[in-house]
Amino acid sequence: MRVERFLAASPLARSVTEVEFPHRVAFLFYLALFMAGVIFYLIWGFVYGSWNLFAADWIGAYAVTVILVGFGLVGMLLYKD
Repeated sequence: MRVERFLAASPLARSVTEVEFPHRVAFLFYLALFMAGVIFYLIWGFVYGSWNLFAADWIGAYAVTVILVGFGLVGMLLYKD
């Protein structure tokens, strides 16, 4: 019995083997994101003297910090051993 598919696999896709992505590499990537967010916040605070996350003056810098730290934390939680 032949199984019909809506989209057939391309000839190039048949010769490529799928490799499992190591969890350790993903964890280290998210750790680097987290550390980049913390380091960015510290450097920004020392250079401009603004440590208040709720001040509207530097909202863009704090948005970058929150994104980096947030994705880093969620990624580390998802890929922990």
